[in-house]
Amino acid sequence: MEPKPALDPAWREILAFERSWWQSSAPKELAIRERFGISAARYYQRLNRLIDRQEALEFDPMLVRRLRRVREMRREMRFARRLGVEG
Repeated sequence: MEPKPALDPAWREILAFERSWWQSSAPKELAIRERFGISAARYYQRLNRLIDRQEALEFDPMLVRRLRRVREMRREMRFARRLGVEG
């Protein structure tokens, strides 16, 4: 049986941030810039790649499933707006 690849420390740091960012008094975009030194857009690109990884799901299943649900709800809302349907 092959050992599963461990989740990279940089990816773990993103998950840790997602678990606790709301406790900060700073806006999330500012906290992202301060903690990671990247724009919020770049951070969300990385986060979306991360939550699609099996290693992330194994590392923190509740958080990753919640983030996937939120992402899917937002996609559905954008799609409904394009169709002119109120959700």
